[in-house]
Amino acid sequence: MSDGLGLLAENIRVCTKCRLHENRKNAVPGEGNKDANIMLIGEAPGKNEDLKGRPFVGRAGELLEEVLVSVDLKREDVFITNVVKCRPPDNRDPRKDEIESCNPYLEKQIGSIKPKVIVTLGNHATETLIGKTGMKKIHGKRFEYMEFDLIPMYHPAAGLYNPNLKETMKEDMQLLEDYS
Repeated sequence: MSDGLGLLAENIRVCTKCRLHENRKNAVPGEGNKDANIMLIGEAPGKNEDLKGRPFVGRAGELLEEVLVSVDLKREDVFITNVVKCRPPDNRDPRKDEIESCNPYLEKQIGSIKPKVIVTLGNHATETLIGKTGMKKIHGKRFEYMEFDLIPMYHPAAGLYNPNLKETMKEDMQLLEDYS
């Protein structure tokens, strides 16, 4: 990671701005290509991510990698992070104040990487960045966020709960071929 992203990651690892730091094992700053054209943003770390300090390393991460490979992308090609950097207790949804506490970190990551496209994974990330929800209607559509294109897609966990979504996820990922 570039010095800016590395320093930011260190700041995230020791952050105490909200209650989420109280129960974390590891903050999860994000990882990937600092010059990525594609940035993926999920909601929050889960149990496996909290244990390893890395985003999308559980079953949802395996599905994410499968979907990326379907368009000839690898984890190393993209930058992956979350809206909040610490796991909410019992995998509950992040609260508004927790999202607001982490938002400056996310904005700095976006500003440092300057991707061609941001992919929000699921309703929470999409609502945080562009104020929209309803993945059935908005997945795979292009929106503007600051000076970046933004494409909402289903969270990989949704594909685990509903295997019928896996093909939809792969179809949505094909939109990234314009950016890689």
